[in-house]
Amino acid sequence: MSTKKEGKETEKVQQEEVVNPKAEKESKDTAETTEPTLSPIELAEKESKEWKDKYLRLYAEFDNFRKRNAKERIDLIKSASSDLLKDIIPALDDFDRAITANATNDDIDAVKEGFELIRGKTFRVLEGKGLVAMDSIGKPFDVEHHEAITNIPAPSEDMKNNVVDVIEKGYFLNDKVLRFAKVVVGQ
Repeated sequence: MSTKKEGKETEKVQQEEVVNPKAEKESKDTAETTEPTLSPIELAEKESKEWKDKYLRLYAEFDNFRKRNAKERIDLIKSASSDLLKDIIPALDDFDRAITANATNDDIDAVKEGFELIRGKTFRVLEGKGLVAMDSIGKPFDVEHHEAITNIPAPSEDMKNNVVDVIEKGYFLNDKVLRFAKVVVGQ
């Protein structure tokens, strides 16, 4: 009987061993999927670390954006004048040709005409970029557009507080004052 009992017991143990690996495997799986319960302090520390990591990444991303934007702006400013310079170079070439031609030319009228043509060509290029000359003579003195160099007695009553003469022309660039006109004002 003891052998029968022992045989039954070994069968039970073997069956349990067969059943137990499954149970152990299931208990291991559930242990892996569920996190151990954390205390409120540990949860707060974990959340704090996650927020800090997100903040640092966002700050680094913003800092990189700011640096990239500043670099692009500097590059844009450096290259912005290149278009204007490319358009003015032909006028510079015209001046070089005029100097060469004037070395052997005695006709003053031809020299004057050449300079007027070159000035006109240069001014057209600048006008194409938005430059407009101020028309100041006879207009009321305006501190937003003019810089008074001196005051003189007005030649007539209607010229009082008006621009009598322009010493240096003023210019607008896209409706914004680029250079104030230096003027003489009648008193």
